[in-house]
Amino acid sequence: MTRPANPRPAGDLHSLKQRNRLAILDALRCRPDMTRTELARDTGLTKVTVGSAVMSLLESGWLEEGELQRRRGGRPGRSLSLSEHHHLLLGAEIGVHELRLVACTLSGETLLQRCIARAGTTPDEAAAQLAGEITALLVMEGLKARQLLGLGVALPGPVMPNEPLLGLAPNLGWHRVRFLDLLAGHLPELPGIQLMDNESSLAAFGELYFARDHAPASLLFVSADIGIGSGLVENGAPPRIIRGVHGLAGEIGHTLLDPNGARCHCGNDGCAETLVSGWRLRQQLDIDESDDLISAVTALPASRTGPVLERAGQALGMLLHNLHHTLNPAAIVIGGTLTELGPAFMAPALARFAATQRRLLPEAGLITPRVLANSRLAPARGAAAMVMASALAALELSP
Repeated sequence: MTRPANPRPAGDLHSLKQRNRLAILDALRCRPDMTRTELARDTGLTKVTVGSAVMSLLESGWLEEGELQRRRGGRPGRSLSLSEHHHLLLGAEIGVHELRLVACTLSGETLLQRCIARAGTTPDEAAAQLAGEITALLVMEGLKARQLLGLGVALPGPVMPNEPLLGLAPNLGWHRVRFLDLLAGHLPELPGIQLMDNESSLAAFGELYFARDHAPASLLFVSADIGIGSGLVENGAPPRIIRGVHGLAGEIGHTLLDPNGARCHCGNDGCAETLVSGWRLRQQLDIDESDDLISAVTALPASRTGPVLERAGQALGMLLHNLHHTLNPAAIVIGGTLTELGPAFMAPALARFAATQRRLLPEAGLITPRVLANSRLAPARGAAAMVMASALAALELSP
């Protein structure tokens, strides 16, 4: 998703005011509860400029004031933060088995979340189901009075960088799908921004965008789920997803590790997903597609599951090592349902990565991945974060 160029000349006064407002909103996104004086120091704007911009943002519902803050060596000022009561962000994920939907405030606080079993298998059936859920959500008490900024949709496959086209979702069996067009057919009057992107990339974006204070310079999100994927985001205003020319950046599940290995859903042999993925674990442990994977694995004897999970964990550790050496992110977050398999799966993965990551460069700082205990809504929440970033960019460019 590219940001349009600003058509105004550099000295345009309105453009300058909008950029000042954007700088203030972005500063408070990263560091809430700053006073006007602190905002001036943080953004480099004058106190007069900050005061004028803040007044406009308070009136339009983007900001709200808090209590008086007594800072050492100066007059007390009221704290400012993004408004939690005026706007609404929607994020959705189309999973293989579930449709996940989250409604957020500007700071990423969850107002409502839904996880529903997928009805049907086609793209249009998924769009119709999502449209029905959104329609019901928008009339709920506590949400209907809010201004909807838009909807973001996370999809399990590469999305073209410059157009809303899902190239391929191997685990869904979808190819070249314009999902937003299908959704518009069922929900033609949905207001606000509409966008779509890869699930792992959006999960990474959300983890960085909604981070507070010390957000890393870059963040890699590794999704260990039915398939294996990753997304890399570089920090900035706003953060930037690394997509690649065809949207394939991060498709680690389909990197080739064993040319003589098992056949993958994408059609190649020996992809990473044939060593570690939810669908491969089902094959290896003879678990039916209709059964919950985590519950089914837990119910089996450890003598049977232990060796399988150990090998899969080591394969994940090898992928972490390869990603660390090829992308070198400042932080790594691991999510997806497979993390719920616990130490039998995660301990071998983390141990392998810790043992190998600094052999090439021993003086490099150790990176310890953060494992999310429950990340089922991470892609949907990231899609909501992307809506907000896009809304702020539109605010800067608005006439």
